[in-house]
Amino acid sequence: MLTSLPNLLTLSRIAVIPVLVGLLYWTTPWASWLALLAFVAAAVTDYLDGYYARLMNDISPLGRFLDPIADKLMVAAVILMLVASERVDGLVVLPALVILCREILVSGLREYLAEIQVPMPVSRLAKWKTTLQMVALGILIVGDAGPGFLPVREIGELCLWIAAVLTFVTGYDYMVRGLHYMRASMESEQKKL
Repeated sequence: MLTSLPNLLTLSRIAVIPVLVGLLYWTTPWASWLALLAFVAAAVTDYLDGYYARLMNDISPLGRFLDPIADKLMVAAVILMLVASERVDGLVVLPALVILCREILVSGLREYLAEIQVPMPVSRLAKWKTTLQMVALGILIVGDAGPGFLPVREIGELCLWIAAVLTFVTGYDYMVRGLHYMRASMESEQKKL
């Protein structure tokens, strides 16, 4: 049901995206810190929606559909705004690109596998990848507005590179598993002919 607590939490994550984009448009310190606050609040809802869905035994097809979409929309919007505002530039655009491409690839793969009724559960490594992505993006949102005694931007960039490596590894893992099911599905279809 759309109005269940887990689904409302997921929808709130989608609703915060325009706020995040607006705050990331400005590069003032106060806007960076407000953007971080909105981003952290949205990231917490990602944990809470799953927690409450399991606690309340309210895992729905709508929630399973909306949750990964909300995550991918938020990550993509933040990455694009960080690149547009040049908080992520130079070679650091490459891990951002790896993350975006993997998200699109895995979304397409999940859609195909859903058609042939094959679930693609999230791996433990993929959960770590998501956590590191969120940490990296949060640090990069603050960027140069962070404490002057810390190389905040460089820490965020390093975390983004590490997240990109995990992103690549988990994307490769999903592709290998997905291709196995695709091949089996195609062979099954050919046998029917």
